[in-house]
Amino acid sequence: MPPFSSFFSLRRLLVAGALLLTAAAAHAQQVYAYHDPFAHTFSIVARDAKTGDMAVAVQSHWFSVGTAVSWGEAGVGVVATQSFVNKSFGPRGLALLKSGKTAQQALDELLATDDGRDVRQVAIVDSKGNVATHTGKKCVDMAGHQQGPQFSVQANMMLNATVWPAMATAYEQNAAQPLPERVLAALDAAQVAGGDIRGRQSAALLVVRGQASNAPWDDRVVDLRVEDNPAPLKELRRLLQLQRAYDHMNAGDLAVEKNDMPTAVREYQAAEKAFPQNLEMRYWHAITLANKGQVAEAKKLLLPIFKQEPNWRTLTERLPKVGLLTVSEAELKQILALK
Repeated sequence: MPPFSSFFSLRRLLVAGALLLTAAAAHAQQVYAYHDPFAHTFSIVARDAKTGDMAVAVQSHWFSVGTAVSWGEAGVGVVATQSFVNKSFGPRGLALLKSGKTAQQALDELLATDDGRDVRQVAIVDSKGNVATHTGKKCVDMAGHQQGPQFSVQANMMLNATVWPAMATAYEQNAAQPLPERVLAALDAAQVAGGDIRGRQSAALLVVRGQASNAPWDDRVVDLRVEDNPAPLKELRRLLQLQRAYDHMNAGDLAVEKNDMPTAVREYQAAEKAFPQNLEMRYWHAITLANKGQVAEAKKLLLPIFKQEPNWRTLTERLPKVGLLTVSEAELKQILALK
């Protein structure tokens, strides 16, 4: 057992340590609330000068990063809010843009009311292509950003300071690519340059139209997230390719509604080519051929589908009732008899 005097010396040290911790915690609360996401990451915000579409894309070693960092609204702009994230910067930033503020004016107003501005990193692009970016002086190294014509790249807690310049270079060098592929090229370049010092876990890609339409449910051109994956950028590219295929599927379905079978066949073929492993794309291509009177060609496509998954045969029986399969009764029997 320690001497009496030693006991009180130890107690004084413990009390002093507790006071220091309390003071540190109080200071931390001034800049960071416990409920704010801890999303250290790299991202890009950009506007396509040709189409007006706007994108925000991000990768991080953090679960479901897209639900915290990426925000956008058609005809308004896009926002990336990261580091010690103030999530309100997303909806509030968009509201400020919608009220007529420029990207810089919106950013200035957001930061003016935020005691944690020194640990924030924020980037905004508005519908006119104006850009504004902030990297707080207390963001974890390596941290920084770089702006270019109608885009900004930003990163914090990176392995090295070459990450965001590599992103800017990749984005500019891929100007011929569609906007989604172009911003993904920037993310790929960031990872090659070293990326997040902690590794990788999730990613997101959001693209909104340059002008809002009367159908706001269609104004998000791309809205993809990889919540938890050892190679999130690879998975995000796979999902984008899959969306491209389904875009063709949807166009094919629309053509069928309009009884434009040549267009439907072209769209279904494009979908099948983009994602050949998908049975549904091959199936609807076959059904469209059958409705055009090309039953023999349709049967060639349907046979391996029925063998791989018998439920497609059952579905085929149900299509004539709702007018999605218009073959004769004899032709339907031939199709259902495929072995």
